[in-house]
Amino acid sequence: MTTLLLGPADEARRRGLRRMRAIALSLLLLAAVVFLLTLHRDGAWGFVNAAAEAAMVGALADWFAVTALFRHPLGVPVPHTAIIPTRKDALGQSLQEFVSEHFLTADVARDRVASADVARRAGRWLEDEGHSTRVVAEVATATATALRALHQDEVRSLVVGSMLPRLVEEPLSAVAGRLLGEVVRDGAHHGLVDLAAVEAHAWLSANQRTVARVMAARAPWWSPQWLDDKVIDRVHHEAVAWVADVRDNPRHPARGALDDLLTQLGRDLQEDPATMERFEALKASVLTHPQVGDTVISLWESLRTALLAALAEEDGPLRRRAVEALCALGVRLQRDDELRAKVDARISEAVGWVVETYGAEIATVISTTVNRWDGKEASERIELHVGRDLQFIRINGTVVGGLVGLVIHAVTLLV
Repeated sequence: MTTLLLGPADEARRRGLRRMRAIALSLLLLAAVVFLLTLHRDGAWGFVNAAAEAAMVGALADWFAVTALFRHPLGVPVPHTAIIPTRKDALGQSLQEFVSEHFLTADVARDRVASADVARRAGRWLEDEGHSTRVVAEVATATATALRALHQDEVRSLVVGSMLPRLVEEPLSAVAGRLLGEVVRDGAHHGLVDLAAVEAHAWLSANQRTVARVMAARAPWWSPQWLDDKVIDRVHHEAVAWVADVRDNPRHPARGALDDLLTQLGRDLQEDPATMERFEALKASVLTHPQVGDTVISLWESLRTALLAALAEEDGPLRRRAVEALCALGVRLQRDDELRAKVDARISEAVGWVVETYGAEIATVISTTVNRWDGKEASERIELHVGRDLQFIRINGTVVGGLVGLVIHAVTLLV
């Protein structure tokens, strides 16, 4: 059991409760005094006496009813009194069921989110640069903390023990074929081809002797040396010129042939069983190589170091662009009706799913919390929150009782 501590707000509620109790008690005492002063008197005083008598009955009845919620009246253990301290667990369970059945439902949550206009409000908030900067700062701090918490051994275990074996088992040839086809159609590989042509031309120009040595090994044994030298020089010259032409001419036929080759390879990776099998075998051979894990870890460490450095710069380009993107998103959320409707729909679906999936578990917070409360302390806390309003029941009972007494006395005289 936990002890409920009272704060300043609770002390204010206690003072208000005492004040309302005093008013209700004063009305009861006033009715009693009037009853005694008008006892056995006729005429108009008889009406006053009857009203005072009925007011006392109403005040005492309502006092008993209100008090019975929180404690035994006058300390007498009358059955079905002190309801809250003796039945708080059952009340907590009933409250939990009531909330989960009528309030914490997917439909109610979706309707509430839909009517809250969350996207527009979020956009208005994010449009302020100070707010966006704060969000980026908080996300950057959390991300940096998470990155520092990831140790190299944990990453290695994840990569080598889980990711790479899964990639070996997962067929990727079709994915690679579609990717290659998209790359060729978009011309994204042209930069790599340009780089290869530049490097090939530079190597051929700087390594004439190596080319000559390789070609000389393929020359016929019967050809004279001077003829071999002329042929090799000519072939080397033409090769350098051809590579230079490929390098300088974006529309060179060799580039088109390479595009056709890559396009066909992309189709074969998706449709040809033999090509697909060779690709999967090559993939497995590469991914199971011991050096692959170390390479992935090295790449991860480099990426993590770069991210940490970028996140640490408060005025750096990463944070600045993130702030600009959030501000722009805030503006779009206010002006773009279609985007705002999509965001609201996604948020509504997400909240509905959470409530539908975990609503029952969330509602158990009510019963679990109530079960931990001490009965007497819980009763006092609840009385602080609602007891002041309940005192109006006593006041109303006194007034209504007096009026009913007047009516009954008048009817009695008439009869």
